[in-house]
Amino acid sequence: MTKSELKREEIEDIYKWDLTKIFKDEQEFDSFYESVLKELPNIKKYQGKIVLNGKNLYEFLKESDELERKVYKLHYYASLNFASDTTNHTYQRLKDKVSNLLNEYETLSSFINPEMMTIDYEKIKEFYKEEPRLLEYEFVLENIYRFKAHILSKSEENILSIMSKTFENPETTFESLTDTDMTFGKIIDEKGCEVTLTESNYSTYISSKDRTVRKSAFELLFKTYSSFKNTLANTFKGNVDILTSVAKIRKYNSSIEASLFQDNVPLSVYQNLIDTVHSNMDKIYDYYKLKKEVLNLDELHSYDIYAELVEEIDTDYTFDEAKELVIDALSVLGDDYVKNLNKAFDEKWIDIYPNKGKRGGAFSSGFYDTNPYLLLNFEGKFHDVSTLAHELGHSMHTYYSCKNNPYQYSSYKIFVAEVASTVNELLLNKYMYKKAKTKKEKLFLLNQLLELFKSTIYRQTMFAEFEMDVHKRIENGEVLAEKDISDIYYKLNELYFGDNVHLDDLIRYEWERIPHFYYDFYVYMYALGLSAACYIVDGILNNKENAIENYLNFLKSGGSNYPIEELKIAGVDMNKKEVIENALNMFEDTIKEFKKQCK
Repeated sequence: MTKSELKREEIEDIYKWDLTKIFKDEQEFDSFYESVLKELPNIKKYQGKIVLNGKNLYEFLKESDELERKVYKLHYYASLNFASDTTNHTYQRLKDKVSNLLNEYETLSSFINPEMMTIDYEKIKEFYKEEPRLLEYEFVLENIYRFKAHILSKSEENILSIMSKTFENPETTFESLTDTDMTFGKIIDEKGCEVTLTESNYSTYISSKDRTVRKSAFELLFKTYSSFKNTLANTFKGNVDILTSVAKIRKYNSSIEASLFQDNVPLSVYQNLIDTVHSNMDKIYDYYKLKKEVLNLDELHSYDIYAELVEEIDTDYTFDEAKELVIDALSVLGDDYVKNLNKAFDEKWIDIYPNKGKRGGAFSSGFYDTNPYLLLNFEGKFHDVSTLAHELGHSMHTYYSCKNNPYQYSSYKIFVAEVASTVNELLLNKYMYKKAKTKKEKLFLLNQLLELFKSTIYRQTMFAEFEMDVHKRIENGEVLAEKDISDIYYKLNELYFGDNVHLDDLIRYEWERIPHFYYDFYVYMYALGLSAACYIVDGILNNKENAIENYLNFLKSGGSNYPIEELKIAGVDMNKKEVIENALNMFEDTIKEFKKQCK
């Protein structure tokens, strides 16, 4: 019996995370829950009084933070337990209770933003003088009042709040259609067996060594999507219409401006990514030329893109071996980092092995009053070692953020979230490459990097460009039918794949299956995150002055500044082309090294 077939209670406790550090048991959780439920209405005592004076505002901010911390302590305990076993009815009960609590908290606190917007930030500056303790929240308040021009009247905000569920309909429809209603039929796998194709196993078959399997999977998946093209086009356009309409209502110039405003990211940073990638298309074209040669194909088709250049090394790692590899690889970050890294293992932050009902994949999750826990489904392959390093990057970022900031500045933005995890991933790859003893190992590790650059910078930038183009056209009044959207996507594929890839016409429907197009200008952060990580790693491995110290200070900055400014602490200026160019040069060097090792 494999570990994935074991029940949760059959996994030894030494391999599970220790959530008793949050609550010792469900009884303590329930008791705490009841006390918080009674406390929630206390927030209403500030209604009409928040911005009367500096003292009131300070006391409100402190008390609301304390209440929020209690709510989220309950949330993390419930959500982490549920993730470890989604079949457990007790965990489902805890999750549902917290969901209700969060909804209640949101309802009770709905008066806060409209009330705070009744005064200008200039008045807040006066409050700082009469109540110096309020300066503890200076950046929080500055950020809140950035939005003043885009906050509506109380009644208008209430209307938008009531409509918020409706605004989720396009994404919900997309998920229901693609996750539940759509079926793809069957293909013949590498062993000659008939198998049912699904969205979840498509990645396995599109990367198959057998070209016939790849082609069958590709054609079956996208022919199915093509039969739903009008429904999915209208669903997608519905989402764009919502985002553009809400942006207009809130007095933004465009939907992309509204989205980037959340993190105070200039549109120039988004455009700089696209422009810089456009200037470096020769590198991705060279990669596809290499792929065509290594796979020994007359033509490299759309269904060949995910075929591995090198088979996975057949090494199996125990978790202890993975742990030692990761610690050794990350030791370059210094003694303090390694000391804190060891806490993840010594204090049982990690839930290691799969079990029945456990959520798939991996994640890191925690906040100010919990450990930064990691969920893994470790099976002993290189991918699992790399995933451990990646998720530890998130956890260490959370750890440093929480330990070096007051609560209000302890949470970092999604914009910078992938930087620390990818730094760890890159450091592990380069460490293992130095240690590799065979050509096969070296080629495998190089291929992992090549795939990372291809999928994270070029592919995500193509997605970002598609999303921006469609939104811009609709905002300019163009009426886009399904064919127009698919043509836009196909032309971008022509640009990003070049002459070394024969584009199959069915690729025009690929945009239909990308859930991120419902996440409101999200994908560009993946490309920028990897670019920033490459710049940081390059500085660390080349002994750039203060590179490690600057990086650790970035991890410690939490949410104390805007993401673009926080990255500058690590020496990374996302306004400059050189950050992205550095990553693409690393991609080019990896291609050259791969070719060298092939000789």
